[in-house]
Amino acid sequence: MNILVVGGGAREHAICNAVVESKNTVLYSIMHNRNPGIERLAEEYMVEKETNINSVTEFACDKNIDLALVGPEAPLQEGLTDALMEKGITTCAPTKKAARIETDKEWMRKLLKKYDIPGQLRYRSFTDAEKARRFIEELNGDVAVKPIGLTGGKGVKVSGDHFSTTDEAVEYAKEVITRKIGGIAKVLIEEKAVGEEFTLQAFSDGETILPLPAVQDHKRLLPGDKGPNTGGMGSYSCADGLLPFLSKGEYEEAASILQEVIEALSREKSRYIGPIYGQFMLTADGPRIIEINARFGDPEAMNVLPLLRTDFIEICSTMIDGTLYSKQIKIDRKATVCKYVVPEGYGVKSRVGEKIFVDEENINGVGAKLFYASVNKEDDYVTTTSSRSLAVVGIADTISEAEEICEKALTYVKSDHIFIRHDIGKEDLINKRIEHMKQIRGM
Repeated sequence: MNILVVGGGAREHAICNAVVESKNTVLYSIMHNRNPGIERLAEEYMVEKETNINSVTEFACDKNIDLALVGPEAPLQEGLTDALMEKGITTCAPTKKAARIETDKEWMRKLLKKYDIPGQLRYRSFTDAEKARRFIEELNGDVAVKPIGLTGGKGVKVSGDHFSTTDEAVEYAKEVITRKIGGIAKVLIEEKAVGEEFTLQAFSDGETILPLPAVQDHKRLLPGDKGPNTGGMGSYSCADGLLPFLSKGEYEEAASILQEVIEALSREKSRYIGPIYGQFMLTADGPRIIEINARFGDPEAMNVLPLLRTDFIEICSTMIDGTLYSKQIKIDRKATVCKYVVPEGYGVKSRVGEKIFVDEENINGVGAKLFYASVNKEDDYVTTTSSRSLAVVGIADTISEAEEICEKALTYVKSDHIFIRHDIGKEDLINKRIEHMKQIRGM
C-alpha cells in the first residue's frame, strides 16, 4: 500500500516509523520542512505547507496513494480530509466538520452540554471583554482565558499561572478579541480546573474507541513548571498504562467520556475517524475536560506509538471500516520518558539557524528512540527553526530507568544553543504531582 503521511514534526516522524513497520507499506510524505528522519524513511517526499490543500491532493493523486494520514491540526481545519476523500483517497483522519471538536472550542463546549457529557466546566464566550468581566468576577477570578480557534497549544492563559487579578484576565480577553488570536474576534472564559493534567489518546472508528496508555505532558518551558506555555517540552507514561497519581477507575472514567464524545459526534452526523485525545484535569471530583484534540498528541504520540505491537495500518483500516470493536491491540507494558530539545530562546524568541550535531548511532545504542521535529537538514548536522528541534524517548520497565536512558541519549545531542527541560520524568517532579493530588483529595 502507498501511504501518505502529512506533517513534518516529531509526532509525524513517530507515525512514519509506525507506518514503515507495518506490512507491505510504501511511505510518502508531505512536510513543511525537511525532517531528516522522515526523509530517510520515505520513498518520496515533497516540501510544502500542509495547509496547501491543492498541492497535497495533487501529490496524493500523482503517487496513487491508497491511504492518507494527517498529523497536525491546521490542515484538518482547512478540510484536507474532505478534499482527499473527494479525490477518492481513503483517509484515516477526521473531516473538517468532525475536527471542530478541536478547532472550535466554543462548539466543543456546546456539544458537551447538549449531550450532557460528564467532565464539563462552566464557560461562556464573549466578543466584548468588559462583558466578560462580570463572568470572571462571578467565578472569583479563577478562570482560564482561551482563544476559540487554534493557537498551537500556546494561547491559553490561566489564573495563578499567567495572571493574578481580574483586570489582568480581562486585559488578556481583550487582547484575544482585538488581535483575533485563534482567528476569531471572540474569547472563551472557563472556570479553572484544579488538579493534575493528563492526556488520554485513543483510536476511533466513529462508534467505538480503543484507549491507549495515559501520558502526562509538560507545557511549561522551565523546570518546576515555570515559564511560558509551549507546545510541550516532554512527557512520560507508565508500564501499567496509568500514571502515578491516576487510578484505574479514573482512567476508565476519562475513556468513557471520550467514548461519549465520539457517540455525540456521530449523532451530529460528524462521524469521527482516526486518532483522538482528551486533555483532562484530574480534580478532587474526577476527570474534567480541558480540551479535546482531533489527532495524536505531540509529544504524547512518541510515548505510545513506539510501544505498539499491532500492525498500525491494520488498525487504521479497522477505524475506516468501522470494525475497531473487533480489534485486539497489543502494546508493550513499558514506561517511557520523552524530552524535547528546543532552540535557545524557545517560548520567547528562538535562535534560528543554529547547528545541532546528532549522534544517531550512539542514541540508538543506548536503547533510546530519536524523533526529529522542526529542523532543516544540512551535511552532517541539522539547524534550528523557531519551533522544537527533536525529541528523545527512553523506554524501560520503570519511569526512572526510562528517564536514565533518555538522559544518556541526550548527551549525544551537541549544540551551544539548545535547551532541554531535564526535570521531566525525574522522581522529585513525579512525587510533587503525587503529593499535589493527595492534597487536593484531602488525604
